[in-house]
Amino acid sequence: MKVLIVEDEAPAFRRLEKILHEIDADIEIMEVFDSIEDTVKWMKNHQSPDLAFMDIQISDGISFQIFDKAEVKCPVIFTTAFDEYMLKAFKVNSIDYLLKPIKKEELEGALKKYKHLHQTPPMLSQFSLQEILSQIRLGGDPYKSRFLVKQGEKMLAIKAKDIICFQSKHGIVHIITDSQKSYLSDFTLDDLLNQLDPMIFFRANRQFIVNIDFINTVHRYFKGKLMVEMDHFEGDQIIVSSEKATAFKQWMDQ
Repeated sequence: MKVLIVEDEAPAFRRLEKILHEIDADIEIMEVFDSIEDTVKWMKNHQSPDLAFMDIQISDGISFQIFDKAEVKCPVIFTTAFDEYMLKAFKVNSIDYLLKPIKKEELEGALKKYKHLHQTPPMLSQFSLQEILSQIRLGGDPYKSRFLVKQGEKMLAIKAKDIICFQSKHGIVHIITDSQKSYLSDFTLDDLLNQLDPMIFFRANRQFIVNIDFINTVHRYFKGKLMVEMDHFEGDQIIVSSEKATAFKQWMDQ
């Protein structure tokens, strides 16, 4: 079995490598990468491995971005330091996850699942970013219910319902919460539009996506534009363009 590993923590890689070889000495680790950029470059120019192990949070972003930039033809087992309750939906079909520090018995179980799925080729041809994302959304909801963000050395789960808005500044997207805290996001506003419930979130302009539950007042602005006031938000003015004003009002009146 040929394996690709995406992991930016050397101790975590060494532990995974050690246990893999204890389970099956014939496992060949093709490459190890610690970034999205290097992984994507390699995948575009090399034959697909049989199986990939990917840490979720790596040096230059979140490993789900790999699927958006390269064709991933192999099944993936995610590794993560996050609490199990946040990832329980991973344990379905062809994708599994391992909670760090990795335990040998759990890795054996994940490899058994892979070998079982490997006997049914049609399953292995259906990997795509959308399927992976749908499998990690809790309760079967087709939209993201929470976002993982960094806070120093920690990772936090921010519930979508607690997000006032997403704001793009100088190409960096900030998540603004009802506690008036701001966190950096690895997604662009365009990415987020495909992940957020359109009944709850609206792209007001090039800088903002707003949450309907935090809209306080909408004012008429000049030249057919609208100005939106949000609860618990004291940042830049949020202006809806005249082109989007009608759609915005229809969205508000849903």
